[in-house]
Amino acid sequence: MSVGTNRVMMCAPTSYRLEYEINPWMRLENRPDTGLAAKQWDLLYEVLKTRAGAEIELIPQVEGCPDMVFTANAGLVKGDIALLASFRHPQRALEEPHFDRWFKEHGYTVHTPPQGCKFEGEGDALFAGSNLVAGYLKRSDICSHRWMADMLSTTVLSLELVDDRWYHLDTCLLPLSRNRVAFYPGAFDEYAQTVIRHHYETIDVELEEALRFACNAVVVGDTVVLPSGCPKLEADLQECGYSTINVEMSEFLKSGGASKCLTLLLN
Repeated sequence: MSVGTNRVMMCAPTSYRLEYEINPWMRLENRPDTGLAAKQWDLLYEVLKTRAGAEIELIPQVEGCPDMVFTANAGLVKGDIALLASFRHPQRALEEPHFDRWFKEHGYTVHTPPQGCKFEGEGDALFAGSNLVAGYLKRSDICSHRWMADMLSTTVLSLELVDDRWYHLDTCLLPLSRNRVAFYPGAFDEYAQTVIRHHYETIDVELEEALRFACNAVVVGDTVVLPSGCPKLEADLQECGYSTINVEMSEFLKSGGASKCLTLLLN
């Protein structure tokens, strides 16, 4: 039923903090409690490993790369191919060589985007059935879609993001199975909404829960691990046959991320 994988890459928040503002959620006057963030990450790790049955690979966080914990943005993985991110903001571009090294050390063939073409990994590219759904305009450039299609020999559905609060695709769309996704319609232009509804059965996420990053969830088998405070989506998922586990992600929401942002799916 699910499109989730049981292998993910994570990065413990040993150097996580808020040092800059590069999305609407980041405010220097509202910095995360790093001690509480560590406890929330530990709980997410344990939930994914022991309750959802995920196999977790770890990459150490590098000092000077405070957002490296958001490993979903590191790239896109399919089989033994890793498409490496090319971050839009220089603060995050510092992470690229460290993710590149990890992929190569773990046996992946690494490809980088064309020169000048920005691409932020699974933040903006998610497998849903036989298609790759891909967001653009905020962080990733649409030129990356042709590149991904060529590298992975797959069909890419291009979706324009229109609201800065949902700056990555994985903040507003959650693939659940080959033919079903949950998504927040207000994050997309009208044409993208039509594309999504044409290709998939949909669960519409309400604004209040979208602001809790309800769609930024991890699917492992038939279990969905999602941020706390999203009871409507939890009920909808359970009605579709999924088990749900909610985890408090308050200190990562302050940087514009939640459970999916903290994991890279190793398809």
